[in-house]
Amino acid sequence: MSSQPVIIIPARMAASRLPGKPLADIAGLPMIVQVWKRAVESGIGPVLVAADSPEIVTAVETAGGQAVLTNPDHPSGSDRIFEAIEKFDPTGKHDLIVNVQGDLPTLDPAIIVEALKPLEDEAVDISTLVAVITREEEKTASQVVKAVASPISGARHRALYFTRATAPWGEGPLFHHIGLYVYRRAALKRFVSLPPSPLEKREKLEQLRALEAGMRIDLMVVDTVPLGVDTPEELERAREILGSK
Repeated sequence: MSSQPVIIIPARMAASRLPGKPLADIAGLPMIVQVWKRAVESGIGPVLVAADSPEIVTAVETAGGQAVLTNPDHPSGSDRIFEAIEKFDPTGKHDLIVNVQGDLPTLDPAIIVEALKPLEDEAVDISTLVAVITREEEKTASQVVKAVASPISGARHRALYFTRATAPWGEGPLFHHIGLYVYRRAALKRFVSLPPSPLEKREKLEQLRALEAGMRIDLMVVDTVPLGVDTPEELERAREILGSK
């Protein structure tokens, strides 16, 4: 690829269910540093943490990484990464922005590489990832976001909708959406300029804003769903996983 990707990890201290979680210790390192390490291991380009507080910046820089301090009042991670890329790369060298959430310490670096593949098609604005749901209880769980998509070729699909409901109906796989995105820079700029859309507000899913605005999202099917850390129980599970490596 002739593109110049950059990975940006948004991180904020004010998590409602697990306050201060970017600095929570996992296997001897702050969680945000564990995520930064996984992103670096993907080898696709520079990695930047977009932080809402000086404490996160210090933790990342102490580990040898790069971080930028952003406005703590951003409504979403997308707004935070847009501010960060404008500060980090004002000349526009980097044309693909990979948004890796800051609470995925067990992320497999290989799936970051997979997420880039749909952007080889110039018609695609944004790419993301899904995995086939295998646990019955996840098929009806509202916290598990499902992607409704049409196959293109191999593991690549075109996203038609995202929902917390069980969809689509009928026989066939259901896709668990993984909240990792790759934006064309122009698409990210357009996205953050748009107001929240009706379906976005109804489903509480930011990616629907892009679909409602006519932007194209393609996705890749991968084999693993990284553990998202939102609760003390999930934090303990992440400590078990990374502590055993």
